[in-house]
Amino acid sequence: MQTDRDKYSAELAHWCAKDDYLNKRNIDKISKYPRLRIYVYRGLLSQWTPEQIAGRLKEEFPNDPIMSISHESIYRYIYAKPQASLNKKLIKLLVRKKTRRRPSKKRRRTGSKILNQVSIDLRPEHINLRNEIGHWEGDLMIGKDQKSAIGTIVERKSRYTLIIKLKARNSKEIAKMFSKELNKLDPIFKKSMTYDNGIEMARHETITKKTGMKIYFAHPYSSWERGTNENTNGLIRRYLPKGTDFNKIDLNTFIEIQEKLNNRPRKIIGFKTPNEVMIKELKIVA
Repeated sequence: MQTDRDKYSAELAHWCAKDDYLNKRNIDKISKYPRLRIYVYRGLLSQWTPEQIAGRLKEEFPNDPIMSISHESIYRYIYAKPQASLNKKLIKLLVRKKTRRRPSKKRRRTGSKILNQVSIDLRPEHINLRNEIGHWEGDLMIGKDQKSAIGTIVERKSRYTLIIKLKARNSKEIAKMFSKELNKLDPIFKKSMTYDNGIEMARHETITKKTGMKIYFAHPYSSWERGTNENTNGLIRRYLPKGTDFNKIDLNTFIEIQEKLNNRPRKIIGFKTPNEVMIKELKIVA
């Protein structure tokens, strides 16, 4: 009897063989190196984004130039022949499926710098291992025409999610509202938060002062370093798709979505819900 693992391996082998046939001239790195190609395919089959695949390659193969590739190169490979049957399958595996991809626009540098940042490189190893409750990842989700936003904060061990309604995208509003929501939690849940380099976190020291939480900053353009938050934002987008004007959504709607996410069984935590994990952690210290 053929197992799921056999089917999985057979599918990978079929794709690789087909890719070899279609790319005899090895016109790109993924086509040229089967080991890299298998890793990329396996990541896509696991519903990883190209950014997450590229990030994991850096982590697992830091000194192997063959196993190094940018997420943009993975996207270019997938969209090189969007009408080819293999590429259609690859496109369907992407979290955000589009028949065409626009080249990424380079972000303008504003010259603004967040003072007194603490890099994720200095984040203690025990936080990386997710064995301790109270360490979060934070981000903004931007609404229609860049005119509205909500804050999203996800606890790394439990996947417990906070959705924060914002009146503005400036650092003052974010420091105020993030601190307000985090301070509703028991102190055992307030240890650290990892954020990206968005200038909206310029008042991170205010958050630390009000909550007692250490703030770490991910590297620029490395959203995979906050993969839990990125994945959760994808779940939230099922309820609030791109193009939503968050200013027109009432607070109760955000609370309802938050409750749905926090009472949703998650495979990664043994099919418990984030709420159940948080309650269990409270009982341990009670």
